[in-house]
Amino acid sequence: MSDELLDDLLDGQYRALARAITRIENRSPGYRELVAALHDHTGDAEVIGITGSPGAGKSTLVDKLAKAYRDEGLTVGVIAVDPSSPYTGGAVLGDRIRMASTTGDMDTFVRSMSARGQLGGLSTATGDAIKAFDAFGIDRVIVETVGAGQNEIDIVRTADTVAVLVQPESGDDIQMLKAGILEIGDVFVVNKADMSGADRTVKQLSEMLEGRENGEWTPEIIETVATSGEGLDELLETFASHREYLESSGALEEKARTRYAEEVRTLLREDAGSLLEGEIERRGGMEELVDRIVARETDPYTVADDVMAPLEECLAREEREHEPSPR
Repeated sequence: MSDELLDDLLDGQYRALARAITRIENRSPGYRELVAALHDHTGDAEVIGITGSPGAGKSTLVDKLAKAYRDEGLTVGVIAVDPSSPYTGGAVLGDRIRMASTTGDMDTFVRSMSARGQLGGLSTATGDAIKAFDAFGIDRVIVETVGAGQNEIDIVRTADTVAVLVQPESGDDIQMLKAGILEIGDVFVVNKADMSGADRTVKQLSEMLEGRENGEWTPEIIETVATSGEGLDELLETFASHREYLESSGALEEKARTRYAEEVRTLLREDAGSLLEGEIERRGGMEELVDRIVARETDPYTVADDVMAPLEECLAREEREHEPSPR
């Protein structure tokens, strides 16, 4: 890790922030040490997640939110998690042209990142990039997810407040909510509320949310027209109210504990997976192992047991070494 890069980021140099996020996203050498060093400087940014299906107006709303926060004198970081390119794994950047209101504003930092094919819509790198924004001193971090209709549960572990956007009279959106995303929203936003069917959509949402409480917080439904800014003040007030609830109830700390626990599990899965891939290669590679399975010389369970054996032996040895000596 470059100590100079870390120092420059902590000193508020935007070029260093950009370089750090690039290193994090690319998983370049030294990125883990960088993220570990950032940890001590995090904990102040408020993180807001914006999710919903394509066409719901997420990018337009995020643009308006960023401008509203800037008008309050706050610094803003936007992470737009885009669909991965099937060829490069990189982010598809076309969506960013709608982030126009804050163009040229050095206190609004917009970064597109690739979802890298992860089912939850957010890569591990996204959470690390949030830490970079936080350590840099950004006041509000807005994460806009890919919104491809899958259950984007990862956003719960990443954001303090989650807003789910729904279009009026959208069957796809309602099906998405029924599929599980209903459970993750702290605020539900019926965007494009000037369209016909908005009242019906609000009614449907109210019925679906009836009786659902997230702790002592009852999810709210806000109607907005992102293009004109209608409903934006009410949405901002709801975000602030949810933040107050999180802080006063202790839920904010509990969210952080849950987030860290999941992060540790994710890192362990990644690291263990890399170790096991290396063991597979040492045994001749996956193709050779599969050839033996197809030839009925072995089976998948036996192969998995054999590949795991060195790791299990190492852990067992570690446990024996740390056992208290008999008196």
